[in-house]
Amino acid sequence: MRRLPVHLCSTDVISRAGVVSQLRPRPEVLLLDESEADQAVVSVVVSDGIDEPTLRTLRALRSRNRSALVLVVTQADDAGLVAAVEQGVAGIVRRSEASADRLVAVIRTAAAGEGAVPPDLLGRLLQQVGALQREVLGPRGLTFSGLAEREVEVLRLVAEGFDTAEIAAKLSYSQRTIKNILHDVTNRLHLRNRCHAVAYALRNGLI
Repeated sequence: MRRLPVHLCSTDVISRAGVVSQLRPRPEVLLLDESEADQAVVSVVVSDGIDEPTLRTLRALRSRNRSALVLVVTQADDAGLVAAVEQGVAGIVRRSEASADRLVAVIRTAAAGEGAVPPDLLGRLLQQVGALQREVLGPRGLTFSGLAEREVEVLRLVAEGFDTAEIAAKLSYSQRTIKNILHDVTNRLHLRNRCHAVAYALRNGLI
């Protein structure tokens, strides 16, 4: 099994030590020293909340090494969730749920270019952006475009938690077609991964 190079970023020594103790024994990941951060496939940011310093860290990591981003956070408000995903975060783990198994699963998912967000957090994103569409944009006759009908349908099913095989079965497409649709959407709109594409569609009232 190839060990995934992981860079851990946390200003809180105690929080860092806790995550290190969970990940260091695992054969699936290889924790890198700070001097090796540019070699990371996944960067894990540990934070109490999604505040401006955390967002600056995410922006810096994204521009520095282009690794997939995973956020381990104690709490997150709705605006913070949207902002984190817009910075390219592919996986979010609540600190209270950050077991070794959960962390490794989300890291591996992010490394594969997929998104991993707790379903209730994704639901909160949907509610927030839906309210924006209804209360602010709708009354002004504003709409958004940029996605074909089948692209919107695929993103809606991704947001509901279905994997590639399940989406293909529901829409009577091949799995390759579903992957191609998601690849086209992320490339055309300059998005980093599926999770970012869903957040884009939600924010723009497309789903």
